[in-house]
Amino acid sequence: MNWLKKLYDWVISWSESKYGPTFLFILAFIESIFFPIPPDILLIALALGASGKAFKYAFICTMGSVLGAFVGYYIGNILWLTAAGEFSPFANFFFTNVPGFSVDLYENIKSLFIEYDFWVIFTAGFTPIPYKVFTISAGAFDINLAMFAIASLVSRGARFFIIGWLIWKYGSSIKIFIERYFNLLALVFTVVLIGGFTLIKFIG
Repeated sequence: MNWLKKLYDWVISWSESKYGPTFLFILAFIESIFFPIPPDILLIALALGASGKAFKYAFICTMGSVLGAFVGYYIGNILWLTAAGEFSPFANFFFTNVPGFSVDLYENIKSLFIEYDFWVIFTAGFTPIPYKVFTISAGAFDINLAMFAIASLVSRGARFFIIGWLIWKYGSSIKIFIERYFNLLALVFTVVLIGGFTLIKFIG
């Protein structure tokens, strides 16, 4: 969509600003709540411009994302449902206006939380699955906050620091690889990891 491409270009333009790191924090923060553009693209652009600061940018991105995740959690926990257990006007606004956030997806996530709890948050945080859907849903379903915090920190940190390390290690030559294959590899890794733990649980 044209508006999404313009939004993408606007985000990238911040990599040339002295306020780029500050905006990276803000972008990571709001992406965990409602924003459709992932912070990875700005993280990559900033790190490519100063590879020696790649880990600093990864840290900024992680902190912004995790803090935003807490806000998303409390939105879901406090504002998502009415006293009667129905969707609030606030929730309906999200369903209508936030790309990728639908009632059907919300209901499907509920069953995933019941079955996999920690791994649902980890998967959403590490892979390209829209994180905002899971942060808000976790709050609405009253998922254990400590578990949510640990899963968010581990998954978001792993994702952003791996990107930072790749750029620090290989520089601009790794950019195309990250853009084309990182999300796929992250998803495959997560599936294998969860599958391994599930197999151990089944055998045990």
